[in-house]
This record gives sequence, C-alpha cells and structure tokens, in this order.
Amino acid sequence: MDRLFFFFYATLLSIVYLLALPFIFFLSKRNVKYRVSLPARFFLKNNPPLSENGVWFHVCSFGEARAIYPLLDKLPTKLLRLTTTTQTGYEAILQKQPNQSRYLPFEPLLFSWLKPQKILLVMEAEFWYLLFALAKKRGAKTVLINARMSERSFPKYKRMAWLYRQIFKYIDEVYAQSQIDKERLEELGAKNIKVIGNIKLANIPKATKNLTKPKRLLICGASTHPTEERLILDAFVKLKHKEPKARLVLVPRHPERFKEVSKLVEQVAQEEHYTWHNYSESEAFNSDIVVVDVLGELVNIYAIADIVILGGAFAKIGGHNAAEAAQFGCKIISGEHYFNQRDIFSVIEGITIVSKEALAWQLEQHELLKPTRIMQRTNIQPILETINEVL
Repeated sequence: MDRLFFFFYATLLSIVYLLALPFIFFLSKRNVKYRVSLPARFFLKNNPPLSENGVWFHVCSFGEARAIYPLLDKLPTKLLRLTTTTQTGYEAILQKQPNQSRYLPFEPLLFSWLKPQKILLVMEAEFWYLLFALAKKRGAKTVLINARMSERSFPKYKRMAWLYRQIFKYIDEVYAQSQIDKERLEELGAKNIKVIGNIKLANIPKATKNLTKPKRLLICGASTHPTEERLILDAFVKLKHKEPKARLVLVPRHPERFKEVSKLVEQVAQEEHYTWHNYSESEAFNSDIVVVDVLGELVNIYAIADIVILGGAFAKIGGHNAAEAAQFGCKIISGEHYFNQRDIFSVIEGITIVSKEALAWQLEQHELLKPTRIMQRTNIQPILETINEVL
C-alpha cells in the first residue's frame, strides 16, 4: 500500500506541476512578491541542492525562521542546512546560514534535488509528503517540531486524515506545543509525540537598539493585515479627540503592503490634519502616525510602546506571537481570532481580547488595561538531544 500510494501521489503531483507551469511562469513575471521565490521553487533557478550530511531545518514564515534561532545557535554553522517557502523566511534564514539556505522546491523536483541528510526538522504544519518520504528513504531522521493543530484547522485535517496518516508514517518524532495538539495529531496518525511547549517562547528576540520614547502615549499597531490598519486608524482617530498628543506606530505584517498602508495613512492624515512619515525616512516618533516600512524593527518598538494592538486576530488570520511584546510588560489588545496562538496566549497574563467593534472603546479606556507578563517558558533541550543523537 505504501509503495502504491507513493507512486500515485508522485505521479499525480507531477502531472499537476506540468499543467501549472505556464501559470507559475506568468505569475513570477507579473508579481514582484514571487519574482525570486517562484523561479527558485518551481524551476530551480539559482537554487542548487543543499550539501549532504547536515542538520536540515525547514520553515515557512519569517516568524518560524526567527523561532528556530535558539536551536541554530547551539549547532555548528557548518552543519546547518536551511530551507523555506517564503521570501521573508528566506531573508531570515540567510542571516544564520548564507551558504546553505535555499527555497524548498515543489515536491516533484525533490527527487533530483534532495540529498541525504543526517536529520530533517520541519516546523509546525509544513506537511509535505514527498519531503518527509524522500528524506527518510535517503537516510535522514525526520522530526516535526513546534507541532500544532488548531481547533479551527483540525476538522479540515480530519477530512484528509488518509493523507496525513501516510505522511506521519515517515515522521520519526513529533514535538508538540500542547497536550491538545498531541491528542489531535495522534488522531491523524502521529507517533512518538512529546509536549514541550511553543519554542517561540524559548528565546524571545530582544531589542537590538535603544529607541527614544516620546513623552506621550505611544500605541503600536503590530503585524497588521488588510482591513486591520483601517480598524486601528479609526480607533486612533477617536482616541485623539480624548488625548490629542497620542501617537500611533503602524507595522504591516508583509513588506509588499508597505506602500499600500502608507497611502492609507496619508489619506487619513490629510482628512484629520495629522502629521505622518515612513520609518525608513526617520526613526523619530515625532509625527502623529509613523508607518514602519522596514523589517526587523518591531521588537525595538515594543520596547518603548505603551499599548500594542496585535494584528492577525481582528482579521481571521490566527493571530501572532504576543510574547515579544509581553516581555516588556506592554498592555496588549488582541482580536478574537487568535486560534493559531492559543498556546502562547495561555501562558501570558493580561492580554485583553476584544471584538473589532469594541476596539475603539477599549482603546479610549486604556487606563483599564493591565500590563502583560509571561508566566511560562519552553525547554528546547529535548530537540537538541534528538539532533545530537545523529551527529
């Protein structure tokens, strides 16, 4: 059955790949966001195989890449092999391993691209069947780390349980974020599961520079998505009637949206007679609104923010990591859709959860907000031990 499924899956995906090539080529030419990643992933352009016999980590997003930094720092750089599927993830892994960082090719291309490694460690929910199967068949120990299965996503995974049972046949160990994640993963066929917590709490990124805090209320709209900037701006406008000196820093989640958000802020600033500027022009917080149009500055801004409105949960995205702000005791407001971050939220005291309709009122009543505090950290030592077993 395993061989038949392997053959059927590989054949079907190869056919889909060939049929999709014209569309992928067109998209890579039209969309700046994919101009490098799509040719690398689907045509192997400037994307040679990783060197053999290394410790291979695969991640998706910028946040996942940053989360594995504590693990990477404990291992010899010469052994690190890093892959990702996103542009921001790629930029993050390059900082740790400039010579052995790659975009992960689309699955059918792995047959010729994938070289034997000592161990493969995949973050969270990157369930690529051929990635695990070929890595395992070519001698790697295979591990799923920071594994999670949200309440919202679980029904969808259960409908495809037949596929995930095949994938988990090729995964040797799983390190889950919580007990409920473990139980859900077991239903999908996972084995050898240990609960160690969320590794994003193991070593929270620290501020890299000391910014000058303005002597007035500073609000940070962090990691925002479409519709969330407008929501935060509307709430800020109402607050300004009560506290005219308050200032807002907006930090869009994705760099390709920087210009879009700047245009929105410019429009609101003209209507309300506010001052505004882009952070790339000046790091001073001397305007009513500042749009952070660079990467890597959010934790520095958290260090001086009074209130953080955390994006990704007013839109149905699943939320973002609140620990980076909570380490500074910021007062944090989140939307209701934080389903991908429940494990982290559960160990942070003081987060205020509101509906999008109640955001403006809550911001006006910010005196009622409580400073946040992280109550629990995560131990990454079990993951390091399983790596050292194969070295």
